[in-house]
Amino acid sequence: MPTETELKLALHPDDLPALLAHPLLAGVTWERQPMAAVYFDTPALDLRQARMAVRSRRVGRSTWLTVKTAGTSVGGLSRRGEWEARAPRGRPDFAALVDDPAVAQQLRALAPDLQPAFRTDFLRRRTVLTHRGARIEIALDEGQISAGQPARTEPILELELELFDGPVDALLDLAHTLALGPGGGRETALRLWPVQASKAERGYALEAGAAPQPARAGVPVLERHAGLVQAWRQTLLATLTHLQANEAVIRWATARGQLPDPEAIHQARVALRRLRSALRLFAPLLPRRFARHWLAVWGRLARALGPAREADVRLDWLLPAMAGLGLPHDVQTPLLAHARAQRAAAHAQAADAFREAAYGLNLLAFLRAVLAMPDRAGEALPDWAGRRLGRQHARLQMAAAQALREGPEGRHRLRLAVKRQRYAMEFLADVLPPRRGTRSLSALARAQALLGDLNDLDGARLWLAALPAGLAPDAVPALSAWVDGELARRLQELPDVEQLLLVTPWRDD
Repeated sequence: MPTETELKLALHPDDLPALLAHPLLAGVTWERQPMAAVYFDTPALDLRQARMAVRSRRVGRSTWLTVKTAGTSVGGLSRRGEWEARAPRGRPDFAALVDDPAVAQQLRALAPDLQPAFRTDFLRRRTVLTHRGARIEIALDEGQISAGQPARTEPILELELELFDGPVDALLDLAHTLALGPGGGRETALRLWPVQASKAERGYALEAGAAPQPARAGVPVLERHAGLVQAWRQTLLATLTHLQANEAVIRWATARGQLPDPEAIHQARVALRRLRSALRLFAPLLPRRFARHWLAVWGRLARALGPAREADVRLDWLLPAMAGLGLPHDVQTPLLAHARAQRAAAHAQAADAFREAAYGLNLLAFLRAVLAMPDRAGEALPDWAGRRLGRQHARLQMAAAQALREGPEGRHRLRLAVKRQRYAMEFLADVLPPRRGTRSLSALARAQALLGDLNDLDGARLWLAALPAGLAPDAVPALSAWVDGELARRLQELPDVEQLLLVTPWRDD
């Protein structure tokens, strides 16, 4: 089966001239090809459900029929089956095009029901470069996707790098070099970032008129005989997929002048926490500078998203609290207006963090580093997992009592440590005895929930205390008293946290 290895990158329109002026591209001869493609599916969208695509694309005077299978995709780098040939007259003979009997049979069964679903029209500028021992096609596509009646459109401006032959690392190096811009440094970097969604996926979404939805974390399935670095790599790539799915939701909203879905911001922060937890968990296997550098990089992005999440949580408790206290509408209005203005500013900051050139650079560099990390011989994954989790949990237990005596700051630190241990156990659940993992994960989740509630109440106290004088003089005292009462009530449950942490990942009794 022919396999396509491709990296897809989106480009900010204002950075197109700088991309074309890049030293690697400035002297090339571009082949220009207007392309018009129609994508097909059944009324029940059977191909979409099978994560396949069938398209007919007009290139010059020729029409080509293409079939693509799902394959794998992470960080914008995809590997999938692809078959392409000149389109025959009449109904296509998929058996003659596709050399995979199962795929061919599936397509032949669906062929009578195939109908146009959406179309793409764009100008492709194409060239082939030799870079670090690899032959790579560079395709710059500029145009639009159209779907629906009346037609809805969405712009296309993307760079596709397809590996013809050579190492995948060369593909990622070329992408990173182009992203650095004509000057070759971070100060001249382009807003060029990897994207997961193909033209077909975007077309289906446009046809449905549906906004992309926030995505929850997926846990990689680790095999017990996997090498330690292989397990780390699978874990990190899963967190990147989670991050990019929610980044796409945030971009979609901000491109339309809307506030991002609060759940997308929350899930992006969860992805970053999981990513950093995986770096800490597997730190003994990694070069020290590698772990330290990437913990700092992804920590900065997480902090940029923090105010937006805090503003969303704030409104979640503020509205019902004011209603429960029976505050009149005119008393609530100035406080709500202030909270919503803070949320709008914080969401803009979160969106900007993904629009900066540094985000795309970091994503490309990190993906390359993760894929290039050499495997190493070592102990069996189940043995390493049990020993590593046991040591982390013992340190967590020792730190708990002290942290809980240190007030809000100590509780906050403990909450983060509990989250890291919970994520670590989720990553390694497949190689742990099931009963141990289930009991410990449940206990960690309960401890995290209580500490999270306390953290939200501590944040509420700080926010109320920092409000401008005279903003809501009738509301703030009542709300402060309510927060103090809730905090006092929940603090009585703190001893439960230490008890919950006695449940270890290596003991059933």
